[in-house]
Amino acid sequence: MPNRLALRGGQPFSRYTLTLWLRSPRGRRLLAMEERELRLLLPDLFGRHILQIGNWGRGQRLLGSADMLHRAVLGTLSEMDAQSLVEPEQLPVMSNSVDAVLLPHTLEFSPLPHNVLRETSRVLTDRGRLLILGFNPWSMWGIRQRLGMRYRAFPAGARFFNPARLCDWLELLDFEVMLVRRFGVGFPWLAPSSVGEPAGLHSLLNPFAECYLIMARKRVIPMSLVGRLPRAQVRPLVGGAIGGAVSRLPGLQRSGEWPQAGE
Repeated sequence: MPNRLALRGGQPFSRYTLTLWLRSPRGRRLLAMEERELRLLLPDLFGRHILQIGNWGRGQRLLGSADMLHRAVLGTLSEMDAQSLVEPEQLPVMSNSVDAVLLPHTLEFSPLPHNVLRETSRVLTDRGRLLILGFNPWSMWGIRQRLGMRYRAFPAGARFFNPARLCDWLELLDFEVMLVRRFGVGFPWLAPSSVGEPAGLHSLLNPFAECYLIMARKRVIPMSLVGRLPRAQVRPLVGGAIGGAVSRLPGLQRSGEWPQAGE
């Protein structure tokens, strides 16, 4: 019988398993590559507040290149350099108060990834940016994960999501996907590339890259004015009253001149 929790999402990792992964050679190389990819995007984001939801990485290293006033990591594990401990599915953050949110492999280890995305949409401002780091289920790493032959240092319980599927979820939440980049530290050994770049031989292997980075922008649909009654025009109280009174004065010339004395 399939695990219902696995069908809905992943299982949270522990502090021990995350530390073991970050100390492994592949974990260190992947984290360094993710930092380089984020350095290409974070400096161009504007705002005052940026949040990282999840303990992936070491402290605020992933947010180090963000040029914003306030940076914070809301983690799920204690003693992992997080500013606060939260549940990603229920964020203790005010609505429309954050300019950018980073989800570094947070969805893979959440039992309710849809709730995480909805909470992220709630706290983002009208033009807020969302960045998602994820593992590709069609990579060699993802296939080994499905067959139960995962890399021994990688935290167990993850569920990998296809980037196309995540883009569909974001569209339903009124996000506009701006960028999808693929990269990895294992087979196939390819330079990081973005979806939509000129096609070549390397593009045939891009769908099998280990990791991806998605950047999306929150869209605000303007209110429709169809069906609204037009507002009544407000007449000037002073000018209108004077004009009406003046037009009824006896002897007033059409030219608007006042009658002279004795006329």
